[in-house]
Amino acid sequence: MATLATYFKKDEAVTYREERAVPPPTRVVPTAADPYRLRTLPNEDVYLFCKRIDNSRLLREKDPRAPRECWSAIGALALLAVLLTGALTPRLWGTFAGYQLQSLKQERQRLTEERSRLEVDEATLLSPARLEKLARAQKLLQPAPGQVVHLEPGADGSLAMNLRK
Repeated sequence: MATLATYFKKDEAVTYREERAVPPPTRVVPTAADPYRLRTLPNEDVYLFCKRIDNSRLLREKDPRAPRECWSAIGALALLAVLLTGALTPRLWGTFAGYQLQSLKQERQRLTEERSRLEVDEATLLSPARLEKLARAQKLLQPAPGQVVHLEPGADGSLAMNLRK
């Protein structure tokens, strides 16, 4: 672990290109003549070196427990997914049932309104005043009590005869 003293003197002690030791600086003992000179810091003479390690030729050894741990993790996650799905499915079905119920209520309301509108239209179309007005427009008046129209069948067969044998 580096202290502040070794951190600030890092560039003096560490060489990255070639690994050679730098001799530590000579310690100067403060004299009584210089009262403003600081005393040395702790671990000022400790130097750390950075050594480059080449691991390119090393091969990683296979862990025999790794596949078992992997499948165990996959199984645990699958079990968790099944449990979570089983726990959330009823709530999801309830939500969808609520949506369907609401849409059915709206459709029922719409059909009730349409039925009442059709009943009003039917009553308007079958009103006696309207039917009498249509009959007068097409000249469909009731015949007079003595007025009878007899249909005479022609030889061309244009009128079907209803004869009992």
